[in-house]
Amino acid sequence: MVKEEIPLKGLSPVNLLGANDENLKLLEERLGIRLVVRGDTLILSGDESHVIESKKVMEELIEAARRSGLNRERIEYILGVTVHDEEHVIITPKKKIFPRSEGQRKYIEAIERALVVFSIGPAGTGKTYLAVAKAVEGLLSRRYGRIILTRPAVEAGESLGYLPGNFKEKVDPYLRPLYDALYDMLPGDRIKRYLDTGVIEIAPLAFMRGRTLNDAFIILDEAQNTTHLQMKMLLTRIGENSKAVVTGDITQIDLPPGTPSGLVEVQRILHGIDEVEFIYLTERDVVRHKLVKKIVQAYERFEGGE
Repeated sequence: MVKEEIPLKGLSPVNLLGANDENLKLLEERLGIRLVVRGDTLILSGDESHVIESKKVMEELIEAARRSGLNRERIEYILGVTVHDEEHVIITPKKKIFPRSEGQRKYIEAIERALVVFSIGPAGTGKTYLAVAKAVEGLLSRRYGRIILTRPAVEAGESLGYLPGNFKEKVDPYLRPLYDALYDMLPGDRIKRYLDTGVIEIAPLAFMRGRTLNDAFIILDEAQNTTHLQMKMLLTRIGENSKAVVTGDITQIDLPPGTPSGLVEVQRILHGIDEVEFIYLTERDVVRHKLVKKIVQAYERFEGGE
């Protein structure tokens, strides 16, 4: 028998283990170990292999308890993705990526199944990150020959002329979140090589005009800021052996007043078409660092006049 300790760091044991230890009983049964709280520490004991595997699960559960609390459904889900279900893991050279919510799991399944996927939801739900992860996985498995990442260059319709610097200096700030996701999954030297050879292309949406995008995993990010014509243009660029994932948050539209969002419109235009799926993520799917969540809540209280 071995023991492992996990500090709770101020988390109330009842938030983790439930009223009358109802979560504790479930966890001990499913994990095959014994759990005891002593002071501010959770102690896991049992067979070495079970304890080592269970420590990862409990750390995930503790983080979930800090973010939004735990109920049986949430516990069962985390147990599934961290212990029993390897089906939805995304393997990249730098890390394995698991869905962190039921909505994210459905999103991954939709990407695997459909040719065009629209992911709509608030910031922090993994819309872009999971799409980039699936693109990297598809590239490395040779399912696709290249990755194309694009987004509107500026909120008001790609008006780059008045921005300072050369072209690259003008557009890079708008594309930086796409670079950040890539660097989280691929070594820097490989990214540079892919960018230099065109295996990965990161460009403003305007650069997609007049092209046919074959053998590619295409991601259109921040799509709430596309116009009707821009959305139509991108979707009609899709060529042979290609997949497109379109992401956006329709509560954060920055288009000029009176300009309809292409992402809002497309829900009506393409509804019911085979090989096209819409995934709607919610606040339940938000994965934030616990400090960020506290900061967001503090601003909400301040802005609400509390």
